[in-house]
Amino acid sequence: MEEKMYSRLEAMENRLNELNSLLVDESILSDMNRYKEITIEKAKIEEPVNLFIRYKKIQSDKADALELMGNPDHEISAFAKKEFNDLNEEEENLVSRLKIMLLPKDPNDDKNIIVEIRGAVGGDEANIFAGDLFRMYTRYAERQGWKMDILDENPSESGGFSFISFRIKGDSVYSKLKFESGAHRVQRVPKTEANGRIHTSTATVLVMPEAEEIDVTIRPEDLKVDTYRSSGAGGQNVNKVETAVRITHIPTGIVVACQTEKTQYQNKDIAMTMLRTKIYNTMVEEQNEKLGNERRLKIGTGERSEKIRTYNYPQNRVTDHRIGYTVNKLDRVMEGEIDEIIEALSNYDQQMKMVNAND
Repeated sequence: MEEKMYSRLEAMENRLNELNSLLVDESILSDMNRYKEITIEKAKIEEPVNLFIRYKKIQSDKADALELMGNPDHEISAFAKKEFNDLNEEEENLVSRLKIMLLPKDPNDDKNIIVEIRGAVGGDEANIFAGDLFRMYTRYAERQGWKMDILDENPSESGGFSFISFRIKGDSVYSKLKFESGAHRVQRVPKTEANGRIHTSTATVLVMPEAEEIDVTIRPEDLKVDTYRSSGAGGQNVNKVETAVRITHIPTGIVVACQTEKTQYQNKDIAMTMLRTKIYNTMVEEQNEKLGNERRLKIGTGERSEKIRTYNYPQNRVTDHRIGYTVNKLDRVMEGEIDEIIEALSNYDQQMKMVNAND
């Protein structure tokens, strides 16, 4: 293990000992906010520290095995040699895991997300495909035990959606789905195609980490709030009471709307969450632009115009163009079994970060 890495882990171990001491301090126990901060920090460093402690134990055990390898008893020396080789292998795997754990973390990885899907090129078929993608993410969220709420939607008469916005809440949602932003392309024979020709259509996906009030400051005087009658869900209030809300953020021109809840207050609360998230997403994009291309994700910019994936129905194939990764089980992917693709993207991103860290 490199000296720099060892020193960093040693500092983390000392910090973990400090945190454990603080967690039994009466003044900390009486301050729930401070207690929460400490437990969160502890959770972030506990696993790498435990691996570091195991690493130090391996070094001690290797020294003992190396000494026994010189024993005149052939059986003992042979056993010690095997033990030494096994410890070496464990050490290599452990150091590789630690290198990944010590990579810079995306500060948004633990956040919930807001997703927007739009039918793009292809008319009715694009809207239908947008609906298929929504169903795919719904099934995936169910498999993960996450909660999903629709925030806004514009259903298409032919099926699917010309636009749908939804929120997913759960454990580290953004870390799993942050690479889904971009243009998704479908190749298949539409139901309305009489001659059996394959059509190509696209739908765009935008994944944004949900912003909290502390992430973005919004002044009331910068908002234009309009109310109107809901055209969607809302029970008896539909088309009778102005429960739907549209908010315009004047400085940025960002517009959000919500009509899924029964009361104006609920819709406004959701719309404000959407607005904070969109403003925060704009801020992050601007920051990435200033940092330059070398700091951007190497597997894609996340721009909606970038074709990131193709879903080929005739060949039951899904290909992610950013990393050249293909799976021949589109039918299962559309049922939410996208773990394999997500893992491949995450692994590639980690590899690129490790390359950059060594530059």
